[in-house]
Amino acid sequence: MSSVPSDIAIAQAATLRPIADVAADLGLGPEDIIQYGHTKAKILPRAIEGRQKKGRLVLVTGISPTAAGEGKSTCVVGVGQALRKMGKDVLVALREPSLGPVFGIKGGAAGGGYSQVVPMEEINLHFTGDFHAITSAHNLLSAMLDSHIHHGNALGLDQRRISWPRTMDMNDRALRHVVLGLGGISGGPPREDHFVIVPGSEVMAILCLATGPADLERRLGRIVVGLTRDKQPITAADLQADGAMALLLKDALLPNLVQTLEGGPALIHGGPFANIAHGCNSIMATELGLSLADIVLTEAGFGADLGAEKFFDIKCRAGGLKPEAAILTATVRALKMNGGVAKTDLLTENMEALRKGLANLEVHVRNVQKFGVPVIVSLNRFLSDTEEELATVLEFAKGLGVRAALGDFWAKGGEGGMAVAQELLDQLDEGKADFKPLYDETLPITEKIEIIARDIYGADGVDFQKKALTRIAVCESIGMGKTPVCIAKTQYSLTDDPAKLGRPSGFRITIRDVYPSAGAGFVVALAGDIMTMPGLGKTPAAQRMRLHEDGTIEGLF
Repeated sequence: MSSVPSDIAIAQAATLRPIADVAADLGLGPEDIIQYGHTKAKILPRAIEGRQKKGRLVLVTGISPTAAGEGKSTCVVGVGQALRKMGKDVLVALREPSLGPVFGIKGGAAGGGYSQVVPMEEINLHFTGDFHAITSAHNLLSAMLDSHIHHGNALGLDQRRISWPRTMDMNDRALRHVVLGLGGISGGPPREDHFVIVPGSEVMAILCLATGPADLERRLGRIVVGLTRDKQPITAADLQADGAMALLLKDALLPNLVQTLEGGPALIHGGPFANIAHGCNSIMATELGLSLADIVLTEAGFGADLGAEKFFDIKCRAGGLKPEAAILTATVRALKMNGGVAKTDLLTENMEALRKGLANLEVHVRNVQKFGVPVIVSLNRFLSDTEEELATVLEFAKGLGVRAALGDFWAKGGEGGMAVAQELLDQLDEGKADFKPLYDETLPITEKIEIIARDIYGADGVDFQKKALTRIAVCESIGMGKTPVCIAKTQYSLTDDPAKLGRPSGFRITIRDVYPSAGAGFVVALAGDIMTMPGLGKTPAAQRMRLHEDGTIEGLF
């Protein structure tokens, strides 16, 4: 029996279409794109000028993630390829991978098997340089802030109340807490600082929520870098950094066009994490897709308690978007893990654990329905799944009153996505969506956090630490009280404890800190021990990667 090919081997064997031909499928000419080689392009603003939005928006989300993997991106691509095979005008819109996870835990992040976006290697590495531009713009503001203090601090920044960190797109726990300004007078005043990973940078969130260059610069100018001694906010505009930051992001603001493994168009733009940020691709890419295609499939990171909630409450609210359906991905392996099975034992059939884990599927289905969005459960097949396991999950999902189908995206590409795609089309034909956000954004910050914790996580309540309450008062005093809330929480559990899998009950959420992302337009609340700078594990994925003499690579995925 031949060995199963790796994702990267499948991607390397593919014959890619010229990107100009992919653009032409969308009605875009050479004057509408900037080519980055033969297989990637940026789409210019002129491409959407005068176009009306015609597309129907579909979100792909998932159950609580596990180390076993759920395959949201693979599902997006697989269903997109299936719809294209069925003659539908479809476009997929994904986020860009971060180098942190690429070299850390999971390797690449461009789908898998025969449901990938390509060129996979380039997408997973430097791509078109968007992450580097965000890093530079973010750290320019950091540099200008410290230079301002060094040269007299005319704005009166209180060094104890500086909140703007530095950023780097790599998992590096040593940078969670640092001291700056050592080495004498020329090094500037010493102070404590910290780094966040680029997907958690406010600049990343701003890029993904901006509607154009002017809005981008306005949002950058609103970034709060710290407070004065009388707790007045100092912004990037006060430091006169917003113009230069926008300049660095000029090209990064343009959505990226690539293709699926079967040659269909795909937009990949922006990459915020859903555990520490809002976890969705850019509004510009989504709106571009809705003006170019009849159906746009997009995804939101991690489980529906994180990515989907933030997609609905933050992105859709900011962009005036009206999603008409949601595909909820699940796997037998992940459900068994949520039912208490160790990762090493997932290849063995365990019906008791599977049935226990189905409670996690149910809570995510019900959560998405709370936003007035119909749900289709996509059960993503793995080679180790048994027929009884697959049938049990599908029967349970249908028993919840939602559509459900088996997706064999990894092994069969678009052909393996036909059943899920048909369920989606049937759901869209019913036209039952009545989208609405979960909460009124004008409510007090504490009340909004409590609504999310109670209605989405299933918590009994919220405990606010003293620091969090103090910071909430500051947020409200600077005009950030009537914005959406972005809760940063572990992705592995509905609670703030990553060890509590499945569908826990009888728990409370602890909020330890709250801070404004004024440019992005939301308030961030840190729950439990969530870190904004991850660390590498004992055996990171980077150890398995190699560059060969002929320029090919291995180990990326």
